[in-house]
Amino acid sequence: MPQILTTCIYCGCGCGLYLNVVKNNIIGSFPSSESEVSQGSLCVKGWHAHDFINHPDRLKTPLIRSSNGEFRQADWPEAINLITSKLTQLQDENGKDSIAFFSSAKCTNEENFLMMKLARQVFKTNNIDHCARLCHASTVLGLSATFGSAAMTNSISEFENAECILITGSNTTEQHPLIGSRIIKAVKNNNAHLIIVDPRELRLSKFATLHLKQKPGTDVAWLNGIMHIIISNNWHDKEFINKRCEGFDELKSIVAKYTPEYVESITGIRQDDLVNAANIYSKSKSAMIVYSMGITQHTTGVDNVKSCANLAMLTGNIGKLYSGVNPLRGQNNVQGACDMGALPNVYSGYQKVTDPDIKNKFETKWNINNLPSDAGLSVTAAINMAYSNNLKGLYIMGENPMVSDPNINHVKQALNKLEFLVVQDIFMSETAELADVVLPACSFAEKEGTFTNTERRILKIRKAIEPLHNSIEDWKILCKIAKSLGYNWDYDSPSEIMDEIVELTPIYSGVNYNRLENDSIQWPCTDINHPGTKFLHKDKFSKGKGSFQPVDYKLPDEIPDNEYDLILTTGRLYWHFHTRTMTSRSHILERESPHCFVEINYNDAKLRNIKDGQDVKVCTKRGEITLKAKVTDKILEGILFIPFHFVEAAANILTNDALDPQAEIPEYKTCAAKILTLT
Repeated sequence: MPQILTTCIYCGCGCGLYLNVVKNNIIGSFPSSESEVSQGSLCVKGWHAHDFINHPDRLKTPLIRSSNGEFRQADWPEAINLITSKLTQLQDENGKDSIAFFSSAKCTNEENFLMMKLARQVFKTNNIDHCARLCHASTVLGLSATFGSAAMTNSISEFENAECILITGSNTTEQHPLIGSRIIKAVKNNNAHLIIVDPRELRLSKFATLHLKQKPGTDVAWLNGIMHIIISNNWHDKEFINKRCEGFDELKSIVAKYTPEYVESITGIRQDDLVNAANIYSKSKSAMIVYSMGITQHTTGVDNVKSCANLAMLTGNIGKLYSGVNPLRGQNNVQGACDMGALPNVYSGYQKVTDPDIKNKFETKWNINNLPSDAGLSVTAAINMAYSNNLKGLYIMGENPMVSDPNINHVKQALNKLEFLVVQDIFMSETAELADVVLPACSFAEKEGTFTNTERRILKIRKAIEPLHNSIEDWKILCKIAKSLGYNWDYDSPSEIMDEIVELTPIYSGVNYNRLENDSIQWPCTDINHPGTKFLHKDKFSKGKGSFQPVDYKLPDEIPDNEYDLILTTGRLYWHFHTRTMTSRSHILERESPHCFVEINYNDAKLRNIKDGQDVKVCTKRGEITLKAKVTDKILEGILFIPFHFVEAAANILTNDALDPQAEIPEYKTCAAKILTLT
C-alpha cells in the first residue's frame, strides 16, 4: 500500500502525516515520526485528515449560473472564457479597482503567490487579501511596529524548555493541539510556570500556576497593569532596554496609572493575582507569550498586540531561546499566504507596493511597467464596497466568508450586489452557492506545493492521488486564466513557481524544492547555505532597535446595555476546523460535535430560568440564532460563548463588524448580546 508523506491541512502547527493510498483513494492517515513539529503524534483532526478527500460532495465540474438562477455544468474552456471576459469587461467599464481577489490560507504558498500575481500583473489591481485580515492583521501591524517583523518569534520545540509561558486569547489545546501538548510537557517535565489569561476555563487551566479571568475586550488594561507592577518594583531589564529598545520613558508614563486597583475595576482580575503574574513572568529566566485571536480580533487588536510586545521587551524576553512573542496561526497556511503577498499593501516577503524600487523589481521580473502603486482593498473593505455597489466583481479562492465573516447578513447582501462572483473550492460552500461561476479545485492530497506553518517552517505537501473527477489544481486554474489573457504563465510545476518566489522574496532566498525534499526550513533563510532561523531578533530587531508602543485602554465598540445585557465572545472547538467545510464531512469528527451551543454561567442561567440543553435564542443588534444552552461554571458571569463553526447556528450572524481602525480586523471577540428562552 503506497504511503505518501505530506503535511496536515488543518491548523497552523504543520504536523507531518502519511496518507494511505489504494487505487487513487485515500483510505487513512497516520503520523510521521520524523516530523520536527508533531514527532509521531497527531490530533484527532490529523488522524482524520483524509476523510473529506473522496467525499461524494466534492465539486466535480465547473458550474455556471443560468439565467433562471440554477447552476448548469460547463467545461473548463467555457468557464475560463466567461471569467476572463466578464472581469475585463467590468474593469473596462468601471476601472481597474472595480474587481477584487480573495486568496486562501488553505492553499499552498505557490498558489497564493500566483493569486497575488494574477491580481497585480494581469488585472493591475492591489485588491488582493485573504482571511489573515480576519485573524492576524493586528499581528502584522502590531509586531511590525514594535519588532519590525510580524511572525512568531520562536520555534514550537522551544515551549518545552521555557521557564514561564503566558497564554492569552488562545485555547491552545483545542486550536493548536500539538503545541498544547508541548506546553503540558513543559509544566509536567520542567515545572514551567503557566499563566493563563482568559474569561473561560480551558483544558490547560488545570496545569496553570495562575488563571486570570478578564472581561473580554480589556486586554490592554491588564497588560499595562502587569507592566506598571514590574516597573514599580524595579523588575524590568534595564540593560536590555538601554541597549536594544527605544521609547521606554513614554511607556513608563502611560502605564503609571494602571495600578492593580484600577486594573481590577476595568478587567475584574483580582489585584493579588495580577501582582503574582507580574512577579512570575518578570523573574523567570525565560518567558514566552502565546496568543491567538482572543487578542487580535478586537477594535483594539493592534493595541493588544503592541502591549504583548511591550511586555516582552520590558523584561528582555525576546531575541533568545525559550523567550518571545508567539502568535499562533489558526489555519495551515495563514503564515505562508501572508509571506506570499496575498495582502493589499505588500508583495511577497512584506515588500511594500508603495516602494518604487520594489515595484520596479517586480515589474522587471514580470516584464511589465504599470503595476499599481497604491494599497488595495482589504477583505473587510471589499465587502463594504460591494455593499455600496462600488465593487463589481470578486474572485474567491478557497474561502467561505458566508460563515467566517462577521455580520453574515451584511455579507450576503454585499455578495448578492456584485455583478460577478467566482468561487474556486473543493465543495459547494455557502459562499459558492451565491456565485455566478464555481470552479472545482483539488484537495491537498491531489497536488504538490508547500505550506509555511506558524513557526515560519516551510513544509512540503506531496501528491498522493490524481485529481478527482474534473477538478484541477488551484495553481493550474490560475495559470489558465492568465494565459487566456495573453500572459506567458508556462509553469510546469510548483517547483518552478517556488523558484520565482525565491528570486523575488529575500526571506525565502535560500529555499528550493531539493532542500525541502528531505528537510524543512524556517525563514528567514537568506542563501542556499543558510540553515534557517530558529528564533528571531537574536542580536538586533528586524527594524534595528525595538520600539515600545505604549497605548491606553479603550472600550470595545459595543458594551452591554439594558436590553443587550451580556457580552458575547466566540471561538473554536477541538473537533472542528474553521467553517466546517471539511470536518463536517468526517463521520467521526461530526459525531463527536454535531451541534452548536452557547455556554452560559450557572448564575446567569438561573436568573433567566435557562436549563442545560434547553433551546434558546441569542440575539444581537445584527441578528439572532437558535441553539442549545450549555450551563457551566467554566465561564465568567455576564459572558456568553459560541463556537463559530456551525452554519446551522452561525455565530457570525451575531458578531460585530466594527473594525480596528489600523488593521481593519473585525471585533469578533466582544459584542453586546441577550439570551432568551423559546416560548
